[in-house]
Amino acid sequence: MDQSQSGPSSSTVVLVVEDNHLILMSALDLVATAGYESVGAESADEAIAILEARSDVKLVFTDIEMPGTIDGAKLAHYIRNRWPPIHLIVASGKEIKDESQLPTGSTFFAKPYDNDTILAEMARMLRAIDAGKLEMKV
Repeated sequence: MDQSQSGPSSSTVVLVVEDNHLILMSALDLVATAGYESVGAESADEAIAILEARSDVKLVFTDIEMPGTIDGAKLAHYIRNRWPPIHLIVASGKEIKDESQLPTGSTFFAKPYDNDTILAEMARMLRAIDAGKLEMKV
């Protein structure tokens, strides 16, 4: 992948939350190949523990359906309330009929998602951090 000066930085941390181990490994590889530091969690509870321990996570890419005390949609709301600057990408194999179920500023993708589209959205969100603002989608 071509990385210009404004391209991804390996110091940019992306947390991937997915309970399916094969999909998690694939998503972590996708994030790392794009030049970001990838960190994985197999549940929302594990993701929260990681976020509590690390202050360098800039974006969370989460599945909705997963075991544990909360699902990915509730995790996204929790993150938005507790760590508002963290950007959120939410994916699901089931259709979300009402995206208002997700926090403001998050982006939803149906599975199977296109890797290039996910990477483009990550880059858009993370560029907004560099610019000091989030380009909110309308």
